[in-house]
Amino acid sequence: MTTGRAKGRTARTHAYEVAVRAEAALGEGPTWDADAGRLIWIDILGSRVFTYDPVSGRRTVLATEQHVGAAKPRVGGGLVVNLRDGIGLYGPDSVTGSGPESITGSGPDSVTGSGGSAAGGTQEFRWLHREVVPGRRANDAAVAADGSLWAGTMRYDEAPGGGSLSRVAPDGTVTTVLDDVAVSNGTGWSPDGRLMYYIDSPTRRIDVFDFDGRQISNRRQLAIVEEGEGFPDGLTVDADGCVWVALWDGGEIRRYTPSGTLDRVVELPVPRPTACAFGGADLTDLYITTARTGLEAPHPLAGSVLVVPGAGRGVPQPAFAG
Repeated sequence: MTTGRAKGRTARTHAYEVAVRAEAALGEGPTWDADAGRLIWIDILGSRVFTYDPVSGRRTVLATEQHVGAAKPRVGGGLVVNLRDGIGLYGPDSVTGSGPESITGSGPDSVTGSGGSAAGGTQEFRWLHREVVPGRRANDAAVAADGSLWAGTMRYDEAPGGGSLSRVAPDGTVTTVLDDVAVSNGTGWSPDGRLMYYIDSPTRRIDVFDFDGRQISNRRQLAIVEEGEGFPDGLTVDADGCVWVALWDGGEIRRYTPSGTLDRVVELPVPRPTACAFGGADLTDLYITTARTGLEAPHPLAGSVLVVPGAGRGVPQPAFAG
């Protein structure tokens, strides 16, 4: 377990580039889609799912109609989305239009019940699991090695205990894993699959669990962000087993070793980085989403996607099996 910055032992860098210049209110959830060779990311409050191909520069955008907490690729194409009212599925053609343009038509608010579907142009949507809870919305999510989605929620007022973390099986079966959460955020696994890392942001902790492939146990603290240095938000795990964490209101990305030692910091010009993920053909580029919501005078790059080329080496991410 570690606390603080440990400046004397920590490598610091300012090296970043702008991947996508944007003004997302709450950019989040960068995910590398290896089959398509593109980055998926979202604007939670803008109800948008974006894709970006760094080779061609091609971009697309999908309007989800509801606040969207996460979007991940599905086996065979399409997206699984963690939405305000539950878990939804988009078909393979949902984000293939030329862009940037908004793909409109039928979406979650046009479909009622669980398992319903609607087609609109080249997109098709259906609910996998629908559960409407007033005052609650979806937040970060991650896909485990078995193809299940681990999906988080939170209340709009961020009330303690108002959120949760659930495992969503490919057939839509939902199992609540943690039910005393304020702001469910970063979730990821060690390269050998034996550990799961997790963040409930207001606690300022990065926690680690033992993981047996389906269940978690033995929760303990890996590291804590000291008061005044920001709040841990999204995370990703690299091939060395190190945990990279975005610091909301901290203006940086931190890397912690498996023992909890802070060994690298990427300093950013924006105060609210939200999440990070490795991408590119060799998974060596670190993509970083950012937010501008709540800022009186946002930096010009707030809401953009930044990238640190050659930051490390990531681990291929599984697709949702449903």
